[in-house]
Amino acid sequence: MQDAQGEKNDLIIGRNAVTEALRSGRAVDSLLVARGERSGTLPKIVAQCRELGIVVKEVDSKKLDYMCGHSNHQGVIALAAVKEYSSIDDIFENALKRGEPPFIIVCDELEDPHNLGAIIRTADAAGAHGIIVPKRRSASLSYAVGKASAGAVEYVPVARVPNLIRAIAELKERGLWVFGADMGGTPWHEHNLTGPLAIVIGSEGKGLGRLVKEKCDFIISMPMKGSINSLNASVAAGVLMFEAARQRAGKS
Repeated sequence: MQDAQGEKNDLIIGRNAVTEALRSGRAVDSLLVARGERSGTLPKIVAQCRELGIVVKEVDSKKLDYMCGHSNHQGVIALAAVKEYSSIDDIFENALKRGEPPFIIVCDELEDPHNLGAIIRTADAAGAHGIIVPKRRSASLSYAVGKASAGAVEYVPVARVPNLIRAIAELKERGLWVFGADMGGTPWHEHNLTGPLAIVIGSEGKGLGRLVKEKCDFIISMPMKGSINSLNASVAAGVLMFEAARQRAGKS
């Protein structure tokens, strides 16, 4: 289905359709519910989604009207993911199968689907084993992300976690060094990126969150010689991923 702006979305519209999608085990990214609507089977659908860890958002009913072209949504729309999310264990298993030290990209509240898609595409090309995103305030595995990844979403595990701080702590407990990309850090090329590592990329507007930044072992940055003091998130991620790939391949 296409929304009013022509952007394709995998929308599941109406209570019966959403119920059947959940029953079939389809990968549902999030549930949008009309604000204040609690009638009939809707509370049961909401409870089931929360039990499954699906993000539930209350929105104005007019937004649902707009999204579904004013068809009868009955106060609920589910957004289906283009691919099921993986787990952090899946990412480590991917590294183990390839016989390589884990190389993971963490996205801190990256909200632009085109940026996330580009990062997934670059991660595949650079040999990263997976990507971690937070459940909230982050782009999801939507059609737009899949399209921007040029199909790489089928090959790169993407794990979605309820708490990014705890996820980073888990990575450190499992032996990874965590490098945050942010202004004011030491030059990226001065670091050894050959071992088990995670690179954390901040959001488009705010960069790394304060608590995320504090959790990083190192803060790395790229020298900026122009008038603009920052790069697009996916461009910065690409530079750092390929520097890690260069080092890990033993290239001078």
